[in-house]
Amino acid sequence: MVLSPICHDSPVELLRIAHRAGNSLATLRAALATDVDLVEADVHEYRRRLEIRHRKWLGPTMLWDRGELVRRRTVEVPRLAALLEAAGPAHAGRLMLDLKGLHPTLAPAVATGLRAAVPGAPVVICTRHWWMLRAFQRDPHVRPVLSAGSPRQLARLRKRLARGGAARWFGVSVRRDLLTPEAVDALHRSVPHVMTWPVDTAAELADAKRLGVTGIIGKDLGLLTS
Repeated sequence: MVLSPICHDSPVELLRIAHRAGNSLATLRAALATDVDLVEADVHEYRRRLEIRHRKWLGPTMLWDRGELVRRRTVEVPRLAALLEAAGPAHAGRLMLDLKGLHPTLAPAVATGLRAAVPGAPVVICTRHWWMLRAFQRDPHVRPVLSAGSPRQLARLRKRLARGGAARWFGVSVRRDLLTPEAVDALHRSVPHVMTWPVDTAAELADAKRLGVTGIIGKDLGLLTS
């Protein structure tokens, strides 16, 4: 896996990140069986439980996403502990945990869970709520990623990196339609990795390569491993 800082003057191998593949134990195992570099999972806190799901909370019995409303009891909602156990020490370093929501104890609880289950594993932690990454500052193995999904967030991200201290960040993750080759080049001056999503088609892959990113986040395992 190419997970270390890279030189941008020479061709690089793209980091391949399986988008949401860690949100069920079955898809986690399927993704880990391929040669993708990272498997992304979304982490929420609900009633002091660390749940793996992309769907949002809607009361005690329902979950929702765009155009979708499901009963909690009808879908798999793994806990973070089960995810870490399924990955095991051998593959915990291939996890990318995306912290969701604004629960103030989410990040500290995840940090505690990582220390207990897979101490020393180089897990990637990604979030749009950058203040959450402070919970991992004392863990030299965690690889923090700043995420941006809107023009305003990207502008704030660039200002944040310009203030210095970028050496502590593993990289940034930015929605693909927000990027230009010039923006990617500027980000590369501050962080080793610039990752983007969605990359689910051959055309989107070609666009990501045109932009010059070093990581692609997509749901199509066949595309990622081709």
